[in-house]
Amino acid sequence: MKTIQLKAGKERSLQRRHPWIFESAIAQGNAETGETVRVVSHEGAFLGWAAFSPASKIRARVWSFEEAQKIDAQFFIAACESAVRARGRFDINSDSMRLIHGESDGLPGLIVDRYGDTLVAQFLSAGAERWKQELADALLAATGLTKLYERSDASGRALEGLPEVTGWLRGDGPTELVLHEHDWQLAVNIATGHKTGFYLDQRDSRHRFADYTRRLKFKQVLNCFCYTGGFTVAALTGGAFHVTSIDSSGPALEKAAANVALNGFEDHQVTFMDADVNATLRKFALEGRIFDAIVLDPPKFAPTVAHAERASRAYKDINRLAFKILAPGGVLFTYSCSGGIAPDLFHKIVASAGLDAGVDGYIVERLGGAPDHPMTLNFPEGEYLKGLVIQRK
Repeated sequence: MKTIQLKAGKERSLQRRHPWIFESAIAQGNAETGETVRVVSHEGAFLGWAAFSPASKIRARVWSFEEAQKIDAQFFIAACESAVRARGRFDINSDSMRLIHGESDGLPGLIVDRYGDTLVAQFLSAGAERWKQELADALLAATGLTKLYERSDASGRALEGLPEVTGWLRGDGPTELVLHEHDWQLAVNIATGHKTGFYLDQRDSRHRFADYTRRLKFKQVLNCFCYTGGFTVAALTGGAFHVTSIDSSGPALEKAAANVALNGFEDHQVTFMDADVNATLRKFALEGRIFDAIVLDPPKFAPTVAHAERASRAYKDINRLAFKILAPGGVLFTYSCSGGIAPDLFHKIVASAGLDAGVDGYIVERLGGAPDHPMTLNFPEGEYLKGLVIQRK
């Protein structure tokens, strides 16, 4: 077994059971891509078993902190069973959910979502790639399913020195699926959709938005970066009179329109705009358009802390413009899915946007990812999705 020795003083994060080992923390040792290595402190004390990644700044990711643990097929069977079992304890009102959330489930670099009878997996680290076949078998055994589609096409693969891979890994079937969530249905394409096909992490937020719409009787709703219309359907389910939905992807808007029809709503209840959100918000402000509720759910502006400054400006701009067209007493659901933007920084950005817009408001709720996208005590990086519900004074 190959050994990686850390520099003096670099063992503290592992002693706190954080699973990442950065290149700069390693004193000596090397291994093949994805190979399991023994990690020891500068003094030689055992710290963990990790998957080595010679191409990544995160040079190793810990599988286990227990010295007696053997990293083999049985280890992955137990880890997958544990993660699937945990989902049974969460309150998930859907037939689709995240089953494996990477480091938070003890399986660094592995993302697995379930859409009905089909699993979709992303093998995003060198270790997950090396154990791909064993993981696929373990996932099917833990769920009792037979179909697993691979979507290893995220940008993180390149950082690990891995090529993009997509296609059926086990079984086969349709890639156009329909998920059931709360009181509605949403069509997804697991081959071409964002992430594994859809944003399952916003499930609870969509339900909350429907609740707010119903309770506060929103009439005019604006859904920015609407993708395939999840929040649009939620607003209509809550009784909104009309929803304007904006996205720069024509294919996504086509699916959004199909999802509106799938849930029994009429064309006259929605307007879909294939347009730039920032430019459209500026146009609406000049026209004096006012909305009772606005959703801002933009793509990832800051994948790392290094991008935070530029991303902060982008987040501030869209929130400032949204505040300008939000009715008094209206509600803004605003989000950041950027790992490089901490929750306290996001709060400051939105507060600054309100100040520049001349608007004050109450933060009535803080939102995050659905419970099947957990943040654990020892891995705070799992909290990538931040949301604020703000009611304008």
